[in-house]
Amino acid sequence: QVQMAESGGGLVQPGGSLRLSCAVSGRTFSGYVMGWYRQAPGKQRDVVATVTSGGTTKYAESVKGRFTISRDNAKNTLYLQMNSLKPEDTAVYYCNFPYSQVSWGQGTQVTVSA
Repeated sequence: QVQMAESGGGLVQPGGSLRLSCAVSGRTFSGYVMGWYRQAPGKQRDVVATVTSGGTTKYAESVKGRFTISRDNAKNTLYLQMNSLKPEDTAVYYCNFPYSQVSWGQGTQVTVSA
């Protein structure tokens, strides 16, 4: 059974930074595209960033230049470095496989507020 364990969220002031981690168990993810998603209250879950097995990245327009997705295949772990955070980044953040989706983890809450 594949499990996703997101961590690293918290409360941060506007302009601050956080680094999220996603530890994957039950599947060796080195050959898969991986993605970060987020869901704000009352809104649908949207993709934030993706990274291929070769390291090619894509970002939602709203986070370009501020967020960086990366992966450590040896550790089966996905990361999201978030800088210059804005209140509109407040959401629960999740990781998953965009093209071979598995059950969602619990996510990690990110709150950006003064």
